[in-house]
Amino acid sequence: MNMVFDSMNDAVGNTPLVRLDVPASEGTRVYAKLELANAFGMKDRVARNIVSEARRLGVLQPGAPIVESSSGTMALGVALVGRSLGHPVHIVTDPRTDPTTLAKLRALGCEVHVVPAMADGGWQGARLTRLAELMSELPGAFWPQQYSNPDNPGAYRQLAAELLHDLGPLDTLVGAVGSGGSLCGTGRALRRSLPGLRVVGVDSVGSTLFDQPDVPGRLQSGLGNSLHPNNLDRTAIDEVHWLNDREAFTATRELAREQQIFAGNTSGSVYQVLRHLARTAAPGSRIVGIFPDRGDRYTETVYSDEHWAAHRLEELPCSDAPVRVDYGTTVRSWSAADLSGRPARRRHLLFVEANTSGTGVQALGTAAALGLTAVLLTSDPDRYAGATESGCQIVVCDTNDVSSLRRTVQERFRREDIAGVTTTSDFYVPTVAGLADWLGLPGNDEAAANRCRNKAELRRTLDAAGVPQPRFAVVTDAARTAEAVASVGLPCVVKPADDSGSNDVLLCTTADQAAAHAARILAVETNVRGLPTARTVLVEEYLDAPEYSVEMFSHGDEVTCVGVTAKYLTGLPYFVESGHVFPAPLPDAERASLAEAVTRALKATGMRFGPTHTEVKLTAQGPAVIEINPRLAGGMIPELIRLATGSDLLEQQIRAAAGLPVDLAARRSGHAGIRFLLADRPGTLASVDGIAEALAADGVERVTVTATPGRSVRPPRNAYDRLGHVIASGDDPENVSAALDAARREITVRLRTDTSVK
Repeated sequence: MNMVFDSMNDAVGNTPLVRLDVPASEGTRVYAKLELANAFGMKDRVARNIVSEARRLGVLQPGAPIVESSSGTMALGVALVGRSLGHPVHIVTDPRTDPTTLAKLRALGCEVHVVPAMADGGWQGARLTRLAELMSELPGAFWPQQYSNPDNPGAYRQLAAELLHDLGPLDTLVGAVGSGGSLCGTGRALRRSLPGLRVVGVDSVGSTLFDQPDVPGRLQSGLGNSLHPNNLDRTAIDEVHWLNDREAFTATRELAREQQIFAGNTSGSVYQVLRHLARTAAPGSRIVGIFPDRGDRYTETVYSDEHWAAHRLEELPCSDAPVRVDYGTTVRSWSAADLSGRPARRRHLLFVEANTSGTGVQALGTAAALGLTAVLLTSDPDRYAGATESGCQIVVCDTNDVSSLRRTVQERFRREDIAGVTTTSDFYVPTVAGLADWLGLPGNDEAAANRCRNKAELRRTLDAAGVPQPRFAVVTDAARTAEAVASVGLPCVVKPADDSGSNDVLLCTTADQAAAHAARILAVETNVRGLPTARTVLVEEYLDAPEYSVEMFSHGDEVTCVGVTAKYLTGLPYFVESGHVFPAPLPDAERASLAEAVTRALKATGMRFGPTHTEVKLTAQGPAVIEINPRLAGGMIPELIRLATGSDLLEQQIRAAAGLPVDLAARRSGHAGIRFLLADRPGTLASVDGIAEALAADGVERVTVTATPGRSVRPPRNAYDRLGHVIASGDDPENVSAALDAARREITVRLRTDTSVK
């Protein structure tokens, strides 16, 4: 391990893991993660992560002030990180802050603001009032907000990684609970590798964190709270122990005497619970406790006999073992409760925008049917017809700005009330991946999502992995298009690297045509959702072969092929899908070869979670991957899969996002298909007639018109030019095709010129 650092900021983390010598069941080992070995304690990690993320997102500009309200280790952590990065640091505190901490803060160059008296809300209220004044007085000032900022628990992903590196698998994690950051953040990160991990929280008697009555006079610091921090996620904790002041202080002194660890009362409380768990653990267990703080701040409290006498601590009960109680029972001394007895709360599933092809709004209703409160985060609610009727909550915010989106989530939701975050829109898949990671929720790696969204990056990734695909060249300067065409050959497909719905995908037969189309694509600065484009063109080999899409569902290293969809396209030079049939009528060997190629492609990109929709050409040489869409299929394909197999992929996506069990098993063996309604000439839509007659055709499940009269229409150049669709089901592909043909014959698309399209 490298022990040479360029600054104190760089030296945060990689703290020692020490085996404790305590009585334990046979083969059980108990370890202390000495976060107190950071320069000023465990909150150094939090300060570094919060400040670095704020700088990365531009919320904190170089040289801008940082303002924090704290009387302990968070203040010192902010001082260390902020000052090392050149920021003025203002700490708001109160007269209860110990002289040692005040001396450290001033020595580090902070400006310390000590509020003189309590206000409404006590000392905390007075401090927050002064903090608000400073925020208005100091332009560009940044407030870390450790109690609600998910970058607090996010800081402990690195701690979890250190534990796994140094120790490998463990069975139980124990930590004190104050802001909710360390235990919830570490536990959630560890459970990604260790789903069976048991997480045990330690609180103080008189703290309200786990629904106990508030006792403001409690003496313990660093854990417990009279408020409910947004970062506390009690769903991530299996069991809680409460210790009174005497029990916590006694254990802290015993920790110093027995293990030579001079620590604060948070570490002492964890030590007390560790000793109990070690004696009662299954043989061979590995148990780790997080020790947050050193004892130098507690010399006049925990380690002072005079302080004990002044507060009559010896009169409090002191138990040798916890009393097991039902959750909600008021406690006065060492007690423990299983959080499975805690009353359940309805949880929110956040949707960052949605698609507009039907499944987007449908997903909101599906979430509600699963007992979740669907929340649609959107910049334009009018885009989603029927969203209000679905019963979802609609929150209007700037979904194209990550900082604004994060701020909205942070201000509106407690972490434990968020079950997951997802989207049905292509454009917001990377945003959701980043948001899920920020919140410690199930999801894909943001870099993997971006690799799939940017088809140029996807091509490079698949090329490096040896996955078959078309020849390709990447163009960012229109003047280089001829060179790209020469390397790929004619005819070639020219398309934007990061659009959706076959938009601007064109078959070009000459180099001049390709160059002109590339120039048009490169001139587009924002897409249909107002997001910046990659300003990148992909020139690739045209493969004249049948096209399929392979619908997969991933969970870690386990990848399930749900099925293969046959795709039918409109006429060249465009590539708009005119219909689908599921499952595709294919021999088993060809279906298996498609699934195998996509599995390799997903592994190469790093996509490990949830549904993917991969388009593949089946050439004479075998499958060639065209693109990976890192989300559920559009074009109503999930509805075809539901009709054909009984498996609702949209529901499974929502289950996966919310951390619920997923069931991909087929319940029947049928077929389903869709035929899109299209215009064959430009004009203005007058009406779509014959709907009732089409619905009467045998096998037809639904007829949906998405275009409204008065809309300008044209032969399709992208998916947005579709006017509606017909869906049918049957026992075999032939029956489905016959039903679609019969329905389509009944439908007339009338244009305002009084012509009609049959």
